[in-house]
Amino acid sequence: MKAEVGGPAAGRDRRDSRWDAHRRARRAQLVEAAVAAVGRHGAGVGMDEIAAEAGTSKTVVYRHFADRGELHTAVCARVAEQLTGTLRTAVLGAAHPRAMLAAAIEAYLTFLEADPELYRFVVHQHLAPTADGDPITTLADLVGDEAAALVAPALQAAGRDPAAAAPWGHGVVGLVRSAADWWLRADRPMPRDELAAHLTDLAWTGLAGIAPAPRTPEKETP
Repeated sequence: MKAEVGGPAAGRDRRDSRWDAHRRARRAQLVEAAVAAVGRHGAGVGMDEIAAEAGTSKTVVYRHFADRGELHTAVCARVAEQLTGTLRTAVLGAAHPRAMLAAAIEAYLTFLEADPELYRFVVHQHLAPTADGDPITTLADLVGDEAAALVAPALQAAGRDPAAAAPWGHGVVGLVRSAADWWLRADRPMPRDELAAHLTDLAWTGLAGIAPAPRTPEKETP
């Protein structure tokens, strides 16, 4: 027999809906606590420190996240949302494709310099993929897709093939990430804006643009 409208079944649905909202809010609070704990304890932060930052216990944390990997994935999603928003704002303020590229690289480096431990936590945590996939690959894909979507219209307006935006977007993410990793490991041997300029030159012109052209042997006069 079907439950009457407004009867027990409807009441359970409303209660379930309220609990769903509560669980989403609590998960978001725990993600923010994880970010704060990384800032306080570094990229190697443990679940005990994260729980303490949230003012709760590990048992409660594990009610909302199956394991550390799932929490890490949620932190990656939070960082990806913030980073893509930062990149979007920076790129939309530039008029030329090269200026867009420079703005995106500068914004990325500024983002990680402001919180290098959070960057290390997101990028260098070697965790097994979760049901949602590899969090690092997902983060890189999100940033690469965002870069491609922003650059494509500018390439088209400049008379360049907009199809190049996809490999450019994802390729630049790999280029900048690798260089940024070296920069942090080497204790920032050059100022951020100088690194950004070098990476912009390399990404824009390509190796062929900065390497000397091969010399053509002169033909002997008969």
